[in-house]
Amino acid sequence: MINIEIFTFNAFSENTYLLYDESKECVIIDPGFYDQHEQLELQQYIQINGLKVVRLINTHCHIDHVLGVEFVKRTYKVGLETSKGEEAVLKAVETYADVYGFPKYERTTVDSYLKEGDVVTFGNNSQLKVISAPGHSPDHIVFYAEKEGFVIGGDVLFKQSIGRTDLPGGDFDTLIKNIHTKLFTLPNTVEVYPGHGPSTTIGFEKTNNTYCSL
Repeated sequence: MINIEIFTFNAFSENTYLLYDESKECVIIDPGFYDQHEQLELQQYIQINGLKVVRLINTHCHIDHVLGVEFVKRTYKVGLETSKGEEAVLKAVETYADVYGFPKYERTTVDSYLKEGDVVTFGNNSQLKVISAPGHSPDHIVFYAEKEGFVIGGDVLFKQSIGRTDLPGGDFDTLIKNIHTKLFTLPNTVEVYPGHGPSTTIGFEKTNNTYCSL
């Protein structure tokens, strides 16, 4: 069984996820921590719970989701895994980090690529299926734990909202299409853990998300 620990970091209130099972192997998803206090919060949780970081994966590479990437790579000796189309998004972060108020951002790189159909494995056969869902960013992916019934969804679908599409590489029609064809085809009971804000379910959003009825 996969345990989910949620940390809310940085000025954008970004949700960073730490997933682990009974083996104590864990995966860090979208590390958004920036300052030393936030770094310590994550480190202490890992240490107190006796966890071993084995993978670092990102749904996409906007600044608020990658502020802690280089720290994780350096501290836990893991490489960054994300989709190939997010590589340019990550590279661009260093050009605007100062403007967004993050002068100490550490430049980083993608180490290996994930694509739709891949399965991220860790621990005692814990599995996350990779689903492609661009629209908020050019090559956004989400991670679906079918057995446990949840999705780590990044900035695709929020509770009664959706990811913004006015950033470079964003496209409203593409995002809505992928929500309908990639997420709304999952069981209604599937819990969606987004990149910002509270969790929701597929069934709730089908009924209550007005953006997705446009």
